Amino acid sequence: MPHFEIAIIDTNILTALGLQPILTDMIPGVEVRVFISFDELQAADNGQFVHYFVASRIYFEHAVFFREGKRRAIVLVNGDLQVAGVPTLNVCQTEKELVKALLAVHRRGHPHGMPPHGGRMESSHEGVLSSREIEVAIFLAKGLINKEIADRLNISVTTVITHRKNIMEKLHARSLADIIIYVVMNGLADVGEL
Repeated sequence: MPHFEIAIIDTNILTALGLQPILTDMIPGVEVRVFISFDELQAADNGQFVHYFVASRIYFEHAVFFREGKRRAIVLVNGDLQVAGVPTLNVCQTEKELVKALLAVHRRGHPHGMPPHGGRMESSHEGVLSSREIEVAIFLAKGLINKEIADRLNISVTTVITHRKNIMEKLHARSLADIIIYVVMNGLADVGEL
């Protein structure tokens, strides 16, 4: 499996530590390194990073560095701020919304491309989930609650809970965000549908 390195550069260590496991789950073979300052990044950077997730303030203070050569920057913003010609990621949203935003950046096509992805979960849904579990996973990714899923599939809430537990175990999922990633990455639903 290929090995990639991604750098997160943000003085807000909580933002960086929150984003780190999400990226690790979404991209196989990735090592996500966290830096709390540009100087710390520069001391460690020898051109090995395929992407830089960088706080907007640091990006603007060192724009020449992030724009030169083949550096691939995604600017971390608080809110809906847009940076011309550079993908942005609003870090002030729920985990589910953040995952959808990352998938949208990938689908729109980062100007320099994104490394292969797929996370810890299996790359194909065939043989991993049953057809009913796939239906439940899709509804979960779309934000339906257990009762709504039960009503749509004409099954009991207890059965939905059992399917949900089995899905989490089979995908080694830790949260609903992992199920959303699985559903989108396997083409079971489009990001726009979620």
